[in-house]
Amino acid sequence: MGDLFEELIRKFAEASNETAGEHFTPRDAIRLLVDLLFAEDTEALTVPGVVRSVYDPTAGTGGMLSVAEERMHELNPDARLTLYGQEINDQSYAICKSDMIAKGQDAGNIRLGDTLADDLLAGQTFDYCLSNPPYGVDWKASQEAIKRHIQDAGDRSRFPGGLPPISDGQMLFLQHLATKMRPVHEGGGRAGIVLNGSPLFTGGAESGPSNIRRWLLEHDLVDAIVALPTNMFYNTGIATYVWVLDNTKRADRIGTVQLIDGSGFFTKMRRNLGQKSRELSVEDRRKIVELYDEHAESEHSKILPTDAFGYWTITVERPLRDETGEVVRDRKGNQKPDAKLRDTENVPFTYGGNLAGAEGRDATVHAYFEAEVRPHVPDAWVDPAKTKVGYEIPFTRHFYTYVPPRPLEEIDRDLNELIAEIMELLREVER
Repeated sequence: MGDLFEELIRKFAEASNETAGEHFTPRDAIRLLVDLLFAEDTEALTVPGVVRSVYDPTAGTGGMLSVAEERMHELNPDARLTLYGQEINDQSYAICKSDMIAKGQDAGNIRLGDTLADDLLAGQTFDYCLSNPPYGVDWKASQEAIKRHIQDAGDRSRFPGGLPPISDGQMLFLQHLATKMRPVHEGGGRAGIVLNGSPLFTGGAESGPSNIRRWLLEHDLVDAIVALPTNMFYNTGIATYVWVLDNTKRADRIGTVQLIDGSGFFTKMRRNLGQKSRELSVEDRRKIVELYDEHAESEHSKILPTDAFGYWTITVERPLRDETGEVVRDRKGNQKPDAKLRDTENVPFTYGGNLAGAEGRDATVHAYFEAEVRPHVPDAWVDPAKTKVGYEIPFTRHFYTYVPPRPLEEIDRDLNELIAEIMELLREVER
């Protein structure tokens, strides 16, 4: 019945010209997300009568909550999962609430309202949190309420890392989930969220997105990021990623982030459903979850320290010169910088193979400057007052494999063969 319902929802979404930023999450993607969340909770999977809670701030029609409950009962029939959610669309909210009633859940745990502007489950935290928020959708309607909340809540804000650009609210939901995980002293919690690629790398040093990544990584909340295959969703073919957050990582995961390239694990569908031409089979999901469980370096898995994603943006100055080429100085005899020649460089925390971290800035920046800048511009210097800290997760770069270009002789041979074929075709036309 769930799969039939999914097909109906997909057709309604197509008929209503749903925007590219809003998605009905396919059940195969939800099942992977749920399996990744449950992977670390051995007690929930084995102990009879165990109780867990799960929360979705973008509940929609309740698909993620339903799949989470089904999967928990498959793994541990005696376990009990309490479902919570909030949804902004009144029709989706009504369907979700009806589904909860049919499942014997407390329908009062599903709330109607804008999660970003008003958390209607404020003060509550959960064992599991999951979400697939809209991509590239602005949060103007919530802006005033969010800023007021940050001012009033202070250290208890749901957005402790800062604010992303007004044009895309994905990273607001990412932070919201991080703060809704059950606290460490109560046993901790895990969260999973499906996002597009922009939260990985958009924004320069000390921009809103960079500061949010910095907060998540410096608090060691990012456990793993999994790249999904493209063409997984019904109304978009863009690349998507599952972020797994955890505030009580097991010992061997502390201080690290696991990147998993799952983009090649898919099964071609016999018939496209909208733009969805690929799906995650049971075997595809098993392979991805195995990579997560193994937590080892491989072709499809990289284990990186959190510092590996940090960098300093340094400002490189060069002297201002007059018409005769002489350096212009101020009253104290210091060289004046030429704004037209000013440049910036990004220096990784790990430059030189050392995990310098934010504390080792001066030595690492000096080593980088002497090796990478001074040989090319001997009169340059770094203005330390302008140095900024940034964080990015260049996912694709870590899985890039260099493929050498074909030999020129081989290319020339192919070109000559093509030219010969074209000339033969032209001669036939002339006849």
